[in-house]
Amino acid sequence: MKASELKNMSIPELQNELLGLLRAQFGLRMQHATQQLGNTNQLRIIRRDIARVRTVMGQK
Repeated sequence: MKASELKNMSIPELQNELLGLLRAQFGLRMQHATQQLGNTNQLRIIRRDIARVRTVMGQK
């Protein structure tokens, strides 16, 4: 997800996006803990997306 896409969203949309990303991160962490996660790069991508959303929310 790009920051330019996030800048066009409203605050409630950003909050919903953040909630979805946090849930996805939790699921990936659980998969990683139980050795079921094949692509550990997904954790990094989700973490950076969360940071992008929080940054845009802070700017607004």
